[in-house]
Amino acid sequence: MSENVLVETANPGLTSAEVAQRVSAGQVNSLPDRSGRSVSDIVRANIFTRINAILGILFALVAVTGSLINGLFGLLIVANSAIGIIQEIRAKQTLDKLAIVGQTRPTVRRDGVAVEVAPDEIVLDDIIEIGPGDQVVVDGETVEAGALDVDESLLTGEADAVDKAPGDQILSGSFVVSGIGAYRATKVGADAYAAQLAAEASKFTLVASELRSGINQILKVITWLLIPAGILTIINQLFISKSGWKDSILGMVAALVPMVPEGLVLMTSIAFAVGVVRLGQRQCLVNELPAIEGLARVNVVCADKTGTLTENGMRLSELVSATGDDAPDDRLRDVLAALAAHDPRPNASIAAVAEAYPSAPRWSTTAVMPFTSAKKWSGMSFRDDESGSDTGNWLIGAPDVLLDPDSETARKATRIGESGLRVLLLASTDRPVDAEPAGDSTVPGTLEPAGLVVLEQRVRSDARETLGYFASQHVDVKVISGDNARSVGAVAESLGLGNVDTSVDARELPSDQSELADAVEGGVTFGRVRPDQKRAMVKALQSRENTVAMTGDGVNDVLALKDAD
Repeated sequence: MSENVLVETANPGLTSAEVAQRVSAGQVNSLPDRSGRSVSDIVRANIFTRINAILGILFALVAVTGSLINGLFGLLIVANSAIGIIQEIRAKQTLDKLAIVGQTRPTVRRDGVAVEVAPDEIVLDDIIEIGPGDQVVVDGETVEAGALDVDESLLTGEADAVDKAPGDQILSGSFVVSGIGAYRATKVGADAYAAQLAAEASKFTLVASELRSGINQILKVITWLLIPAGILTIINQLFISKSGWKDSILGMVAALVPMVPEGLVLMTSIAFAVGVVRLGQRQCLVNELPAIEGLARVNVVCADKTGTLTENGMRLSELVSATGDDAPDDRLRDVLAALAAHDPRPNASIAAVAEAYPSAPRWSTTAVMPFTSAKKWSGMSFRDDESGSDTGNWLIGAPDVLLDPDSETARKATRIGESGLRVLLLASTDRPVDAEPAGDSTVPGTLEPAGLVVLEQRVRSDARETLGYFASQHVDVKVISGDNARSVGAVAESLGLGNVDTSVDARELPSDQSELADAVEGGVTFGRVRPDQKRAMVKALQSRENTVAMTGDGVNDVLALKDAD
């Protein structure tokens, strides 16, 4: 076992003997082989088809006579099989590379020492250390947490980080945004959440194809017609025309081959292959050739908001003065620029502020309070490097946490937030930001609101054009996301799809499939959607004879992606 020693620690973790015991018991983070089709399964499925069986038998009869020149139609077997085999093996190779959890080397505690190990060397009950940017590689229970915030957006679709305290569950596939901590591995290998989803994503599902079903039905009828036709032809050749057995067989095959629609099958395969090539030029991978037909039949598209309609991150929409002035002064812009410039691990909101105000004043920090999702604010105290004077103690965070809900600024923030925008409060305080709050207060000193920072999702530049194309093709679009329903509705409304007031909170959706189908067909945008609900929504739409396509970019979309047409 390769291990790179980092630092000694007072908490010993497992001993070498305990690790060896768990390895021998199979309690190690080794992942099983993907449950998708093997290469032999793909080859078998493309060779042993009805059309190949018919042509193969006829070719064998010709081969018996030794007149191979009359068996050139056998090349259709090779062509039909090769087109499907080559494409599906390429798709399999890409699908097998799916790894929700990448090959980072986590730090675990063994024999009182922190060491780096490969992910597949983690065993049950290992103590795994995590810090900013680290990926959670197995499921576990948090045992140590120092302002530990975890990004679970890949799993849940929600963009906000989640605060973790000792005893909280932590799932594989999430990332540490800020803070430090450690967790005990409670589920490893195939039992881990990300591994289960990866296995689900790798399962092979036969694509429904009306064209393929229709051709198979035609071939089934022709098969039964070929038998009596072959018998009558061979009788005619042997006993009426008095031909030899070789000529009789060749005559029978010559009569039967035109009855087989091999050209239809070949041209269908070629048409599908051309579609695969064209989609490949648009960076699309086709798992099965008949999926081309399914794509043409789609009449409902379910699109996850995050990453599909919107780009990663946010952008500053406006800065509103909290004092009632028409416009905020330059000092507020300097404060925001300084807060963003001195944040070593900016979240999406601070990154948007940094992009809007890239020129920071020459201030240095005298006190820093990092953001955590538990307290929902961060702060810095500044000193001017040139004059040496203090430039204030500043906080930025959630208005509903920092403000009195009955204040005018709080009401203003609520009104803006109801339109689906994200609102942060910028405020000053008369004490350093790292001072202890007094009494029941959650912030140090007396808070003085200064401004409201209004942020919005960064919409993809081609999103409106894409939605317009779907509309012109009479394809309904449903936007589903784990984010707040009003936020989802606001993004969709900005693209001309639905409006924020009709956006549906998925927590209120019925569980009955028929009632769910009514709700999904009648709605346009849906927020707070769980991964299992996305799957249920796809199935509900399919139950109404819809051909459903699904787009998504997170682990939370995997189940719905697999069940979509």
